[in-house]
Amino acid sequence: MTIENPIAAVPAGATELALADSSDGDASCSCCAIPDASASKADGVAGASDLAGLVSADYAVAGMTCGSCVRHVSAELGALEGVDSVDVALVAGGVSTVTVRSRSPLADAAVAAAVEEAGYEVVAV
Repeated sequence: MTIENPIAAVPAGATELALADSSDGDASCSCCAIPDASASKADGVAGASDLAGLVSADYAVAGMTCGSCVRHVSAELGALEGVDSVDVALVAGGVSTVTVRSRSPLADAAVAAAVEEAGYEVVAV
């Protein structure tokens, strides 16, 4: 018996993620699509000039597997006072790099608490 995916199309302005363990390249899903990094500034993506003067910090986060995970972590970190942007280099099932840009340095404990609230773990700063 074959079950077809009723949601086969990737939403406009999103990039479909391929799962790391997929050998046939067809194990990604549109529900986990994340915004396309090449989207224009008019679509809400910050330009390089908007990032000038911001403090940038990278965090290694374990446990994220898909675009939904990225959205949860980004939402929790984005809610911290002073955070301007959150970028995630997803490594499905591994350790992802989360870059947080803010107007002033953030306390590592506050970042770790936000990531834990989303259900994941900061393993290195």
